[in-house]
Amino acid sequence: MNGLCFWLNGKELCYDGSAGDRLLDVLRDKYDLKSVKCGCKEGECGACAVLIDGVLMNACCVAMGAVEGHEVLTVEGYRETERFKALSKAFADLSAVQCGFCIPGMVLAAEALLRVKPHPTEEEVRRALSGNICRCTGYNAIVNAVLNAAKEGDGLW
Repeated sequence: MNGLCFWLNGKELCYDGSAGDRLLDVLRDKYDLKSVKCGCKEGECGACAVLIDGVLMNACCVAMGAVEGHEVLTVEGYRETERFKALSKAFADLSAVQCGFCIPGMVLAAEALLRVKPHPTEEEVRRALSGNICRCTGYNAIVNAVLNAAKEGDGLW
């Protein structure tokens, strides 16, 4: 295969564009993954969050050359998992979603936390979500949803 090869949502792909292209733009424009939102373009809002080899990263700050040989996971790929179902249910049960713009980043931030700390404290959840800006909910419902998912999804993480 030619180009920059990487794994995207479980599928091996090769990107033939520039190594300097932003991952955010490539995911949205070439691969049509709209869960990766363009918020600030400065790594401050978390709307473009993805998991790269399980680590939460802001796609607006990652060049395509940096993902070569790595696994990139967006909500489109993550939503096929039981973990996502537990988080989705908790977000719905606790009305943690309003406009929805920040939710893909919040969900992936929650996954990044729960995979290393399956039973976090409220403070740990708040710290893990601190890189994601929400203009609607006031965060409490989202924090409670993550805590509830950890409890109800015991054993998934």
